[in-house]
Amino acid sequence: MDLLIIETLEAEVMEWLEARYALRYAPELASDPRALRQQLYNVRALIVPPTVTIDAQALHYAPVLRAVGRVSAGAENIDLEACARARVEVVRGLTATAQAEAEFMIGALLSLLRRVPVVGADGMLVGRELGAATVGLIGMAPAARSMSQMLAGFGSKMVGYDPALHASDSVFERWRVKPLGLRELLEQSDAVCVQLSYFSRYHGLLGERFLPFCKPNQVMVSIAHSGLFDEASLAEALSGGRMAAAWLDSLEPGALDQGRPLHGIENLQITPRVASTTRESRLRSAWAVAKRIDEMLGAAPIAARAFMATAPGEPVDLAAEPTST
Repeated sequence: MDLLIIETLEAEVMEWLEARYALRYAPELASDPRALRQQLYNVRALIVPPTVTIDAQALHYAPVLRAVGRVSAGAENIDLEACARARVEVVRGLTATAQAEAEFMIGALLSLLRRVPVVGADGMLVGRELGAATVGLIGMAPAARSMSQMLAGFGSKMVGYDPALHASDSVFERWRVKPLGLRELLEQSDAVCVQLSYFSRYHGLLGERFLPFCKPNQVMVSIAHSGLFDEASLAEALSGGRMAAAWLDSLEPGALDQGRPLHGIENLQITPRVASTTRESRLRSAWAVAKRIDEMLGAAPIAARAFMATAPGEPVDLAAEPTST
């Protein structure tokens, strides 16, 4: 089987793939990990929703797998390191959702700055304007580029940090973002947007080492994996009054349960990963994933090449095309 599709795709994308490859559409496998593993033996490419886990155990059952596609944003439940070891490419439309994510973050910032008031010079509770704010961008992902373009229209000042980029990287200049260290960014920003790609080495990055230094009355919006945050440190910054409010568009299950640090924090807003989910971004992402998988599967694997008969002692040009007999 060339392609196993578990995530629902737009009809036009599915028709395009069906015309090119032997595929199976089996959304029921999303809720049956054992049955999914049993189907992976001869699958060359796989498109899965965020609820499906692709880890070293799953890859063990997929000896010919070359690509794992994810139309939805993020790479949750995909073990990127295990895929790299198995030489399986994780295919995502990295720029397909940038516009949608940027629009979401702009809307969230406008909402938080207005409806979470601060004390003005006259003692009255007042909202704030985005155009007068310094906005910190944590992670120079494609969404940050769209953000920088939109924020320029508001007149906001922009500063940025990405642990994978040196301050001299040209991306900062091209996007008109001033590079800063993470502590300096938090100290100077009235609003912070987090879109940093998650890797295990970044777990808890936004924790006790940095969050206590955030600018007073700061608001924060994150579309990144919640593993970037240390729960206790975020709860302390919010409940202690240092941070005015936070809006997370992704949070691990159970993080708000009683007994966890974020339980009952009133100035924390959670949405179920809606930033990237628009009709337009979904279609862009589906096409990007489908076409990349098409590129990868287009070259016939060695095992599928025609057999070339030879005779003992006969020299053979292995690069030559086989002749019909």
